[in-house]
Amino acid sequence: MRIRIKVNGRVQGVGFRYFLRTAATERALTGWARNCSNGTVECVVQGEETVLQNFVSYIETGHAWAKVVEIIQERCPEIQGEPTFEIRH
Repeated sequence: MRIRIKVNGRVQGVGFRYFLRTAATERALTGWARNCSNGTVECVVQGEETVLQNFVSYIETGHAWAKVVEIIQERCPEIQGEPTFEIRH
């Protein structure tokens, strides 16, 4: 399963993308994260559905300096052979 997530709140300038990468890597998820010009962080993450649900729950409250206000999710097509979770600039 693959989902696109948009995270609204205080999520830029606090290491949130690196937090996402660590959380994804610890759960063997693949994908990417990037800052958006409107102040949100967007990520696309792929893995088993239950692990993805755990990931989303964790990122809502797991970062000490971020303040997540809203998470918007949508399902998207899976990509075969994606090796890791990366930070895009």
